[in-house]
Amino acid sequence: MQQNKEIDQFDIPLAKRTHLNNSNSISIKKLLIFSPFLFLFFSFVALQLIRNTEPRPSSNFNFQNEKNLDHRILGHLPYNEIPKEKLVLIEPNIEVHIDMRDSLLMMRNEAKRDGIYLVFLSGYRSINLQNDIFYSLKSIRNQEAAERARVSAPPGYSEHSTGFAIDLGDATQRETDFETEFENTDAFRWLKKNAAKFHFKLSFDKNNKYIDYEPWHWRYEGSIDALKIFETSNREP
Repeated sequence: MQQNKEIDQFDIPLAKRTHLNNSNSISIKKLLIFSPFLFLFFSFVALQLIRNTEPRPSSNFNFQNEKNLDHRILGHLPYNEIPKEKLVLIEPNIEVHIDMRDSLLMMRNEAKRDGIYLVFLSGYRSINLQNDIFYSLKSIRNQEAAERARVSAPPGYSEHSTGFAIDLGDATQRETDFETEFENTDAFRWLKKNAAKFHFKLSFDKNNKYIDYEPWHWRYEGSIDALKIFETSNREP
């Protein structure tokens, strides 16, 4: 009997615990409480590691790279058409932005006092008119669009549509109207010396790599609206 009792003691399995002891219960509660904070911490660390492995912009980034974002067509920047109510007539068939009128007339009067007679050749041009010029008149020369764009903007891409551009000539040498030879006139020499006083700037000089040299084409930059419109153009190298 004694032997059987000893065998029975070894055959009886230890009772399995059906509940956690007090110390383990507290540890799991703490883990459950702090697990959201641990998740956020490790997520933050992982995000920083990802950011550190992403390629960084080159330190050589400059406006040259931004030119892909300025929406040029054949070298010309886009311009919105001026609202009709902001146009004023200064001569038959010549309209300009109302903000530009006074400075333009004052410039012509001062030039006249100096013996220079400026002629207004073209001011505001609608997008429809620009369409005719670009696609109809220039096609007579049998030129491709890229060739035409060297001397005339596509519709929607002309400074003339803003009302802030003016083409000027010399009344004593009308044969130079819209010709590069205008640079040899007294009118052009006077403009180079005095136009900035009236807030006018030559739009397309000899250094412009997109558009042919146009000594007759000047734009007005004497108002906030005009400066905003021509901001991208003025960032040209």
